[in-house]
Amino acid sequence: MMFLQLILVLVVLIPLLAIVLDSQVGKALAARLERRGLEAPADITAERIGFLEGEIERLSSEIERLDEQSEFVTKLLTERQTEPGAALPPGDDPA
Repeated sequence: MMFLQLILVLVVLIPLLAIVLDSQVGKALAARLERRGLEAPADITAERIGFLEGEIERLSSEIERLDEQSEFVTKLLTERQTEPGAALPPGDDPA
């Protein structure tokens, strides 16, 4: 008789457990458990942050350099268009 009650409890609890785990609460608990397992040690996190800060500085200086080059080319093109008689030099004769 005890065995039959145990089976009956399992038959009832399995669907209830499936419903709870499929709910928003179950998904939140699963996500929390995953985050806890994926947390990196502090030294690795600090190392990654340092690397990313260095990359940001490098990219910022590269953007500044490209901005200066763009301004220079724009200035050259505008000066070229405003000069009277500033035509392109003749090209090579293909014949």
